[in-house]
Amino acid sequence: MRECFIAPSILSADFGYLMDELRAVEGEAEYIHIDVMDGHYVDNLSFGIPVVNSIRKYSDKIFDVHLMITNPGKFIKPFVDAGADIITFHYECTDDPVAMSELVRSYGIKSGIAVHPDTPIEEILPYVDKTDKILLMTVRPGFGGQGYMEISDDRIKAVRKAIDDKDCNTLISCDGGINNETASRVYQAGCDILVAGDAVFRNDDHAAAVRELYKKAIG
Repeated sequence: MRECFIAPSILSADFGYLMDELRAVEGEAEYIHIDVMDGHYVDNLSFGIPVVNSIRKYSDKIFDVHLMITNPGKFIKPFVDAGADIITFHYECTDDPVAMSELVRSYGIKSGIAVHPDTPIEEILPYVDKTDKILLMTVRPGFGGQGYMEISDDRIKAVRKAIDDKDCNTLISCDGGINNETASRVYQAGCDILVAGDAVFRNDDHAAAVRELYKKAIG
């Protein structure tokens, strides 16, 4: 059976109690998903380098920093220094995704390429073996709490086929609308890492919510 991981997205956490929120999922989640928004690529603002640096001191989980920003190259090293284990940049925000991926990897961490749902999936397929992870946005990026986009199943399957055809170890991550109702279909379509915000942090028992998502995903 293919591995399955749940990555709680702290965009949905209570910022006033962020350390408590992180500790609540530490025992169940291997990844922590951190959305960074600049108000340009998406119409919202979120975490910056100081927040990542602060929470890094209290967690040994894999920090996947998702840069929803227009100039990702400028901020790779600062986020590496702050404690990122993976930096995921948007395909739409770079002229050369291979060079950007190599830049991220040059700092000894893993790279990810994120794809907006409006971008034709065929455009990303040539790059599946040039990065460590493909992040498929299954909602329009920028705000949590949206519903899963129905077109996503076929997009996940297309990326999974490309990865299998190239026989590479690239992981697929999906972000948006992941909950107990959608987890199974996303995993069955080929996703490895399910990013979940509201489904985890809007539940009174965050750890139990992660466990339930995992159970629903793998069936």
